[in-house]
Amino acid sequence: MSELPGIALDDWHARGLAMDFRGHTIRYWVAGAEDAEPLLLIHGFPTASWDWHYLWAPLAERYRVIACDMLGFGYSAKPRGHDYSLLEQADLQQALLAHLGEQRPLHVLAHDYGDSVAQEMIARHQDGRVKLASCVFLNGGLFPETHHPVRVQKLLLGPLGPLVGRLFSRRKLAQSFARIFGPRSQASDAELDALWQLVKYNNGPAVMHRLIRYMPERRQQRERWVTAMQATTVPMRVIDGAFDPISGAHMVARYRELIADADTVLLDDIGHYPQLEAPQQVLEHYLQFVEGTRSDDA
Repeated sequence: MSELPGIALDDWHARGLAMDFRGHTIRYWVAGAEDAEPLLLIHGFPTASWDWHYLWAPLAERYRVIACDMLGFGYSAKPRGHDYSLLEQADLQQALLAHLGEQRPLHVLAHDYGDSVAQEMIARHQDGRVKLASCVFLNGGLFPETHHPVRVQKLLLGPLGPLVGRLFSRRKLAQSFARIFGPRSQASDAELDALWQLVKYNNGPAVMHRLIRYMPERRQQRERWVTAMQATTVPMRVIDGAFDPISGAHMVARYRELIADADTVLLDDIGHYPQLEAPQQVLEHYLQFVEGTRSDDA
């Protein structure tokens, strides 16, 4: 049970705002003082920005926190037949910032699928197309060679992907999450109910086989993204649930091999969703990191 109170899904939904992105309605959330430093939260697959609900209020005390449900996720539009891509989701993040008039250097906190979007934003930072102040990654497939997808993800990528998506259910979500959460930090029934509501909203399972194409896209972009991460001066940290079979301790080991002076935190017995499983620890390690980057700048 989290020490942080969190936000009930209905309350979260009620706080959402809407914007248009290329003809599609995107739900987004903003909190905190307008003059506070901006912090962009980027969620993972197959869930949505509610993943951050435990951290939302504590972070909003210090930052102008910004998050959206990406195209195809949560309460945002889920167009059928759409060619979803990580590059387009990075375009969406930039469109959201433009919609809010936010032009200051940006802190980023990302998870899972969102890690790949954040990697693209680091590459764009290197190209001068966006300005980042820092980037923190939670469990995600930063390197395709260390990403171990669960069975349903593999099936979604295959020829039966559309059928697998349509047959996806709360029971299958619970089965998958039971394997990827830590042994003592399993999702409650109430959390699973909420996460399933977000997945199934607007018939989300019908587009899951299209969203999953991020996995080959990661392979296509790997060299560009890793090169940008190796070259950047943007402060980076990984906060990772070590128990995670998808992108746990084995991914962090690879990160330490590839990134000079790697700043990494491993959370023992925590799985793939540290912001839900151990939000207090994530908050403490996140704030410690950002405070450290400020003292380095002083």
